Amino acid sequence: MTNFGQDKQVQASYFGLEVDGISLGFFTGCSGISSEVEVATQKGRTPAGAAIEVKQPGRASQSEITLKRGVTSDMALNDWFDSIVDAGTAIEYKSASIVCMSRDMSTEIARFNLEDAYPSKLSMSDLDTSSSEAMVEEMTIRHHNLIWA
Repeated sequence: MTNFGQDKQVQASYFGLEVDGISLGFFTGCSGISSEVEVATQKGRTPAGAAIEVKQPGRASQSEITLKRGVTSDMALNDWFDSIVDAGTAIEYKSASIVCMSRDMSTEIARFNLEDAYPSKLSMSDLDTSSSEAMVEEMTIRHHNLIWA
Protein backbone atom coordinates (compact mmCIF):
# COMPACT_ATOMS: atom_id res chain seq x y z
CA MET A 1 0.00 0.00 0.00
CA THR A 2 1.32 3.46 -0.92
CA ASN A 3 1.49 6.01 1.87
CA PHE A 4 0.92 9.35 0.16
CA GLY A 5 2.24 12.25 2.18
CA GLN A 6 5.10 10.19 3.58
CA ASP A 7 7.62 12.32 1.71
CA LYS A 8 7.78 15.89 2.91
CA GLN A 9 8.29 18.88 0.69
CA VAL A 10 11.27 20.95 1.64
CA GLN A 11 12.14 24.55 1.04
CA ALA A 12 15.66 25.35 0.00
CA SER A 13 16.35 28.94 0.96
CA TYR A 14 19.96 29.33 -0.16
CA PHE A 15 21.65 28.13 -3.33
CA GLY A 16 25.39 27.74 -3.47
CA LEU A 17 27.72 27.06 -6.37
CA GLU A 18 30.68 24.75 -5.97
CA VAL A 19 33.26 24.34 -8.73
CA ASP A 20 35.70 21.46 -8.36
CA GLY A 21 34.64 21.25 -4.70
CA ILE A 22 35.36 24.92 -3.95
CA SER A 23 32.47 27.21 -2.98
CA LEU A 24 32.10 30.23 -5.26
CA GLY A 25 29.31 31.78 -3.20
CA PHE A 26 25.60 31.80 -2.54
CA PHE A 27 22.82 33.02 -4.79
CA THR A 28 19.28 34.29 -4.43
CA GLY A 29 17.93 32.67 -7.57
CA CYS A 30 18.61 29.67 -9.76
CA SER A 31 16.76 28.60 -12.92
CA GLY A 32 17.20 26.02 -15.64
CA ILE A 33 17.81 22.86 -13.65
CA SER A 34 16.38 20.43 -16.18
CA SER A 35 17.17 17.67 -18.64
CA GLU A 36 15.15 16.61 -21.62
CA VAL A 37 15.10 13.60 -23.92
CA GLU A 38 14.10 14.20 -27.53
CA VAL A 39 11.53 11.94 -29.11
CA ALA A 40 12.90 10.13 -32.15
CA THR A 41 10.26 9.04 -34.66
CA GLN A 42 10.92 6.17 -37.04
CA LYS A 43 8.64 5.05 -39.81
CA GLY A 44 8.11 1.37 -40.25
CA ARG A 45 5.65 -1.30 -41.24
CA THR A 46 3.81 -3.97 -39.34
CA PRO A 47 4.26 -7.61 -40.40
CA ALA A 48 1.00 -7.17 -42.32
CA GLY A 49 2.46 -4.18 -44.22
CA ALA A 50 0.59 -1.32 -42.55
CA ALA A 51 2.57 1.91 -42.14
CA ILE A 52 3.38 2.82 -38.52
CA GLU A 53 5.38 5.38 -36.60
CA VAL A 54 7.47 4.23 -33.68
CA LYS A 55 8.49 6.81 -31.09
CA GLN A 56 11.60 6.15 -29.07
CA PRO A 57 13.82 8.10 -26.71
CA GLY A 58 16.36 10.14 -28.63
CA ARG A 59 19.24 12.36 -27.64
CA ALA A 60 19.32 13.88 -24.15
CA SER A 61 19.90 17.60 -23.81
CA GLN A 62 20.69 19.79 -20.85
CA SER A 63 19.39 23.30 -20.28
CA GLU A 64 21.54 26.21 -19.23
CA ILE A 65 21.67 26.99 -15.51
CA THR A 66 21.27 30.65 -14.56
CA LEU A 67 22.32 31.90 -11.13
CA LYS A 68 21.54 35.37 -9.74
CA ARG A 69 22.73 37.26 -6.69
CA GLY A 70 23.34 40.73 -5.40
CA VAL A 71 26.68 42.17 -6.46
CA THR A 72 29.57 41.37 -4.13
CA SER A 73 33.24 42.31 -4.12
CA ASP A 74 34.18 38.62 -4.57
CA MET A 75 35.79 38.13 -8.00
CA ALA A 76 35.58 34.28 -8.11
CA LEU A 77 32.81 34.21 -10.74
CA ASN A 78 34.61 36.76 -12.87
CA ASP A 79 37.88 34.82 -12.56
CA TRP A 80 36.19 31.58 -13.69
CA PHE A 81 34.55 33.37 -16.63
CA ASP A 82 37.85 35.04 -17.61
CA SER A 83 39.61 31.65 -17.57
CA ILE A 84 37.17 30.45 -20.25
CA VAL A 85 37.62 33.58 -22.35
CA ASP A 86 41.42 33.33 -22.10
CA ALA A 87 41.42 29.59 -22.88
CA GLY A 88 40.14 30.01 -26.44
CA THR A 89 39.54 26.52 -27.82
CA ALA A 90 41.42 24.80 -24.97
CA ILE A 91 38.53 25.04 -22.49
CA GLU A 92 39.09 23.34 -19.17
CA TYR A 93 35.71 21.89 -18.23
CA LYS A 94 34.91 21.76 -14.52
CA SER A 95 32.74 19.69 -12.20
CA ALA A 96 30.20 22.00 -10.62
CA SER A 97 27.34 21.58 -8.17
CA ILE A 98 24.29 23.63 -7.30
CA VAL A 99 23.87 23.04 -3.58
CA CYS A 100 20.52 23.88 -1.98
CA MET A 101 20.62 24.61 1.74
CA SER A 102 17.94 24.87 4.43
CA ARG A 103 16.84 28.24 5.78
CA ASP A 104 19.23 28.01 8.74
CA MET A 105 22.11 26.81 6.50
CA SER A 106 22.52 23.68 8.64
CA THR A 107 21.25 21.08 6.17
CA GLU A 108 21.93 20.34 2.53
CA ILE A 109 18.49 19.86 0.98
CA ALA A 110 19.49 18.91 -2.57
CA ARG A 111 22.51 18.79 -4.85
CA PHE A 112 22.60 19.01 -8.63
CA ASN A 113 25.94 17.98 -10.13
CA LEU A 114 26.93 19.44 -13.48
CA GLU A 115 29.49 17.51 -15.51
CA ASP A 116 31.81 19.34 -17.92
CA ALA A 117 30.56 22.75 -16.83
CA TYR A 118 31.73 26.17 -17.99
CA PRO A 119 30.33 29.69 -17.71
CA SER A 120 28.90 30.99 -20.97
CA LYS A 121 27.67 34.39 -19.77
CA LEU A 122 28.37 36.80 -16.95
CA SER A 123 26.24 39.93 -16.72
CA MET A 124 25.38 42.82 -14.47
CA SER A 125 21.96 44.43 -14.06
CA ASP A 126 21.38 47.72 -15.84
CA LEU A 127 22.86 50.72 -14.09
CA ASP A 128 20.36 53.50 -13.59
CA THR A 129 20.81 56.47 -11.25
CA SER A 130 17.04 56.91 -10.95
CA SER A 131 16.53 53.35 -9.66
CA SER A 132 16.80 52.23 -6.04
CA GLU A 133 17.01 48.53 -6.92
CA ALA A 134 20.03 46.52 -5.82
CA MET A 135 22.64 45.64 -8.42
CA VAL A 136 22.39 42.01 -9.51
CA GLU A 137 25.00 39.82 -11.18
CA GLU A 138 23.96 36.82 -13.23
CA MET A 139 25.97 33.85 -14.47
CA THR A 140 24.85 31.34 -17.08
CA ILE A 141 26.49 27.91 -16.98
CA ARG A 142 26.45 25.31 -19.75
CA HIS A 143 27.18 21.67 -19.04
CA HIS A 144 27.06 18.25 -20.67
CA ASN A 145 25.23 16.25 -18.00
CA LEU A 146 23.01 16.90 -14.97
CA ILE A 147 22.95 14.43 -12.10
CA TRP A 148 20.32 14.86 -9.39
CA ALA A 149 22.33 13.74 -6.37
